Amino acid sequence: MALEPGILAGFLVIFLAVLLGPFKIHVIEENLEPFLLVCGIAAMTLSGLVEIPGNETGWRMEIIEEAFTAPLHVGDIFGIPIGIFQIVLVVGLIIYKWHAPIHKVIRKLTDMLSVKVLGFLLIVILGFTSSVMSAILASIILVEVVNAMPLSRKSKIDLTIIACFSIGLGAALTPLGEPLSTIAISKLSGAPYHAEFMFLFNMLGKYIIPGILVYGIIGMFFLGKVDTKDQGMTAAEYNETVKDVVMRAVKVYVFIMALTFLGDGFKPLILEYFIQIPSGILYWVNMVSAILDNATLAAAEIGPALSEVQIKSILMGLLISGGMLIPGNIPNIISAGKLGINSKEWARLGLPLGLVSMAIYFAVIFVFGF
Repeated sequence: MALEPGILAGFLVIFLAVLLGPFKIHVIEENLEPFLLVCGIAAMTLSGLVEIPGNETGWRMEIIEEAFTAPLHVGDIFGIPIGIFQIVLVVGLIIYKWHAPIHKVIRKLTDMLSVKVLGFLLIVILGFTSSVMSAILASIILVEVVNAMPLSRKSKIDLTIIACFSIGLGAALTPLGEPLSTIAISKLSGAPYHAEFMFLFNMLGKYIIPGILVYGIIGMFFLGKVDTKDQGMTAAEYNETVKDVVMRAVKVYVFIMALTFLGDGFKPLILEYFIQIPSGILYWVNMVSAILDNATLAAAEIGPALSEVQIKSILMGLLISGGMLIPGNIPNIISAGKLGINSKEWARLGLPLGLVSMAIYFAVIFVFGF
């Protein structure tokens, strides 16, 4: 049953606000986390006006608990819950305490390898290992290395964005990498796929591995135009305080909470319209992953009744478009927060790189049938 026009219009207003607000209104850009939280609350409230048989929508205790706990728990290590908030906070404090020796090591690496080679290795190694150590830890390592590299601000932003595309792709190869891959494995664990640990690697590896290598080469190309007179931040210029480190972790917490509300709030729209779309078109429609939680979209769209081509098209569309804008992926959120990258700076490269990547993968999957 189609949504009522008024409710559909409400979802459209919220969607446009999330998409365009950070680009058009400076105060929103400066307060992105609370703005997204307000939009998420509005979407959840609006979804409560919709009844979909077999699906719960709107405010309920389980989604409130998920929103508050999602930033705190993505897994366990020795029985201790580990989440994005704790990792960002603890690693941030470690870097605060030992930023000088860390910076010195990274500078030595740039002297030994050259900036272009180090950039290539950074993009490729983090892309390949993010599926094992998680996209969260990979993105934290990324921003600290980039911050210490002798690069201009523009080159640092370019390198970060390209690396986040690589990390976002690579993290999907195992269920350890990010929530999307965990959900996909869970949804496909029964017949006929019987998905296990290496299922996504076997299905998507032939697309993701070459993609990571290509992103590494692209990164070298951008770093080839560095202004050598602009050496970027030095260790002596590090001026973060403990308050700055804590507040960054708090902002990440609010960001993840907001995306949880946004993703679940838009569930009626996803269930009523998105999953009815043919896979070739849905591949492009899934570019909404640039501003919505791709794990929520995967949970709504993926199922054992789908063909392998449909599953591949859905997952690749979600993974690639997640790099286009800051809210699209966890690495983007962490990196933008640490390096102070705003929405316009991210979109300058993220949008065209994402669109070109989407077009290439579309041709590979749908035109050539590879």
